[in-house]
Amino acid sequence: MSAPAPSSPVVVEAESLPRQEEVLTGEALAFLAELHRRFTPRRDELLARRAERRAEIARTSTLDFLPGTAAIRADDSWRVAPAPAALNDRRVEITGPTDRKMTINALNSGARVWLADFEDASAPTWENVILGQVNLIDAYTRNIDFTDPRSGKSYALKPAEELATVVMRPRGWHLDERHLTVAGRPVPGALVDFGLYFFHNARRLTDLGKGPYFYLPKTESHLEARLWNDVFVFAQDYVGIPQGTVRATVLIETITAAYEMEEILYELRDHASGLNAGRWDYLFSLVKNFRDAGERFVLPDRNAVTMTAPFMRAYTELLVRTCHKRGAHAIGGMAAFIPSRKDAEVNKVAFEKVRADKDREAGDGFDGSWVAHPDLVPIAMASFDAVLGDKPNQKDRLREDVHVTAPELVDIASLDARPTFEGLRNAVQVGIRYIEAWLRGIGAVAIFNLMEDAATAEISRSQIWQWINAGVEVEHDGATVKVTPELAREVAARELAAIRAEIGEEAFAAGTWQQAHDLLLRVSLDADYADFLTLPAYEQLVG
Repeated sequence: MSAPAPSSPVVVEAESLPRQEEVLTGEALAFLAELHRRFTPRRDELLARRAERRAEIARTSTLDFLPGTAAIRADDSWRVAPAPAALNDRRVEITGPTDRKMTINALNSGARVWLADFEDASAPTWENVILGQVNLIDAYTRNIDFTDPRSGKSYALKPAEELATVVMRPRGWHLDERHLTVAGRPVPGALVDFGLYFFHNARRLTDLGKGPYFYLPKTESHLEARLWNDVFVFAQDYVGIPQGTVRATVLIETITAAYEMEEILYELRDHASGLNAGRWDYLFSLVKNFRDAGERFVLPDRNAVTMTAPFMRAYTELLVRTCHKRGAHAIGGMAAFIPSRKDAEVNKVAFEKVRADKDREAGDGFDGSWVAHPDLVPIAMASFDAVLGDKPNQKDRLREDVHVTAPELVDIASLDARPTFEGLRNAVQVGIRYIEAWLRGIGAVAIFNLMEDAATAEISRSQIWQWINAGVEVEHDGATVKVTPELAREVAARELAAIRAEIGEEAFAAGTWQQAHDLLLRVSLDADYADFLTLPAYEQLVG
């Protein structure tokens, strides 16, 4: 291992956890300090650039493909690095947090890939940050098991050849880790999650015939992808593994990134594995960037915006074409349904919807897709098996029939659906229920038979904010009513009372329900739109 340049030490400001010292070794902290010294200033510049770009969108109400990078898009000669064997077949990927039970179940699920999530499916308590790293180390060394204290059921890993390949998702660039500081400055959460995982597992994974693979969230530009690429180059040299060992899949879940897909792959081309289409964060990004651009950018109820909406079809088909043109995997969106153990009819209807969604993705040329629950793995697998057969992917399907213009990606006005009162109510319901769990340290939450994560709360509160500020009117009790702060407060008060009646006084008092209610209203009603709900929420997160 090469010696790091001198830098200020990382200070740990947290209550010690069992086995914490196995993760926060002196060598690992030195690596984090060097990552922070080299890359946090550039991170800060890129966050400032996000604000500048958002201001430009507010002035122009438009986006376009970048003229300055036209040569990259026009050059047909470049490709991303060939996929390693462990990532060549990605037809079904399961997502979830890195708690001990989920780690075992996801690896055993039958999916080809597990997205081990330190981001939207994990509230960043110190325990989740550190013990998630412990669980992954234990999984790779096969020192992991779990017994459910309530059911007594025990869980253990299947044979190595049956386990999913891990692709780890660190936090986005905007989030800091308050428990680790250098010279009084928090280290970015992205560098903490990436750094600890990479430092402890890069060599171990290469010995297992795999490698350190990552999903990169919330990327907004090719310059942010360039920063990640530079992090990868430095990290591989630091621990002495070959350049190109790292592979990264970028979530195209912001509207600005949708206009820079080729440039993002180009910046990461020695380390790129693919792109992913993420639905809720993408819609959240649309609202965030065009929130003051008038009625034609107002989204209807979130559940009315399906992947078959014209502007969503433009986005996903452009993603498939872009990936396959450059030799990268195109990974589809999430099937979030959580099977009911009590209602077979609910399951039947939902399974058919999942099957139709995965059939569509496989038919469109995607190489794989996401599910949130092990019971959905066989359904998604059947959809992709029917198209792929024995082939590991369909990157040879170039989709040269796809031609997407810049306006088509933001053609929200083509939707027939309109906002409804029930949509407002659902946004409030889901927002309160999700935030309440998040504040207790739970990032993946089953709500109304769907597995929800932070992106759900983001689109929920963003739609409330947008509808109020755009003067949206909805039908309710036979009358037309305007969506106002007062109406949102009334709906939130009723929903909070309904939750109290549903779960009982004791459970209500033991939770963080009033706090969640207040935070949802704060980020939904404040005149100044918070860039990310998780920023004010992190200030209230205990642990």
